[in-house]
Amino acid sequence: MKRLHDLPDHGLLRMKEIRTACLKMRADLILLARKEVPCLGFQAIKTKKIYEEIVEQLKGMITKGELKPGDKLPSERDMAEALGVSRTSVREALTALEAIGILAVRSGEGTFVRQTNISETFEPLALVLAVERNPGAQMMEVRRVLETESAALAALRASETNLEKIRDNLHKMKTATSVASAVEYDLKFHFSIAEATQNTILLRIMNTVADLMHHTFRTNREKLFADAIMGPQIIAEHEAIFQAILIRNPEQARQNMLEHINNIEAGMDGMIHLESLKD
Repeated sequence: MKRLHDLPDHGLLRMKEIRTACLKMRADLILLARKEVPCLGFQAIKTKKIYEEIVEQLKGMITKGELKPGDKLPSERDMAEALGVSRTSVREALTALEAIGILAVRSGEGTFVRQTNISETFEPLALVLAVERNPGAQMMEVRRVLETESAALAALRASETNLEKIRDNLHKMKTATSVASAVEYDLKFHFSIAEATQNTILLRIMNTVADLMHHTFRTNREKLFADAIMGPQIIAEHEAIFQAILIRNPEQARQNMLEHINNIEAGMDGMIHLESLKD
């Protein structure tokens, strides 16, 4: 048997080629065994932790309105049984949601969906209104942007329950026994349209703006309702908005809301002008 150094040069070269090919094959087999594909950008798939899935479910229920601010959650035990998981996983999920401000845990009472605290938004806006030269015009501009589109979305998305709520607030506005009560139901009418958009973020923004508008310009709005011409006109405009939503006509709902806001702004400007003449 010939030793390696006794082989001709071309034999040695062939042996080296075979050895190199074997080493490459071995490396390829190792990569395959490890399920690594170096030529592609795949990343390892990580299984989501159980508590993260619970967090996603709860956030989804809040977003859809199945859980509302102030609602109390079931006990950890009941949730664990319903979800088919351990109480530890439930506890981790609740802790995570509490940490980001979605839930509030009250000792001895339970876990609640946190009430929206609008003070952080309301107070800076109130300050802006106090220092701006023409805050009313800017607020009406914001209402035009938000409420016209809300009316259109409500026409497309309102459920029967939403429609009944809008109708009920309109009826109570019409039959109110005092101007102050009529103004309150006017506010609720607009809130119920915002609810009918099925957009929780839009609803929260709308509520903040409407609350601020209501508290800042309440006196002027009550004077408009009390006016022999403007009062009936405001009611008729609300009726037109509701009818457009009822027949599922988003363009008409948008237009009717725009006309209403424009008329309210004109009425308030006229009232402010008359008061300035008195001064």
